Amino acid sequence: MTRQSQGGGPGSVGASSPKVRNERTGEARGEPDRGQLTRRLGRSDLRAVSEVRKALRELLRHWGKPGRSDVAELLTSELVTNALVHTDHDAVVTATVGPRGLRVEVRDFVGRRPEPRVPNADDGTSGRGLILVQSLADSWGVRAHGVGKAVWFELDDGGAA
Repeated sequence: MTRQSQGGGPGSVGASSPKVRNERTGEARGEPDRGQLTRRLGRSDLRAVSEVRKALRELLRHWGKPGRSDVAELLTSELVTNALVHTDHDAVVTATVGPRGLRVEVRDFVGRRPEPRVPNADDGTSGRGLILVQSLADSWGVRAHGVGKAVWFELDDGGAA
């Protein structure tokens, strides 16, 4: 069963950057065993979803068992899409790979908390994002910020050595 928890964690919001950066030195690097991706997303810019997926794919190129990065991309897409579709504000996505796994956080600037809902069959593909996050993430949650909130999930690497 997936657990939902409240609270913070290692994800942080920083300057916008499409590059994988070393957390200690700030230098760009190719080996993502410990890296971070931070992007600021423009209001209602759904092109950002594919751009974030591509950057995350690069960050996770050598991370986890086969299929784990695919799950991370899917869940990140859902959170980014939710933030851009359900708010009329910018958003910031941060993905951090650390010794405990991957943490992705999407911060928006609207305080209204998202709630998983049972999708209506007549809605097509709408309404399934948080259900996917709830089902596939090792943990996830929502935490309030001074202005807005951050929706986050964590994945372990699937046991890769």
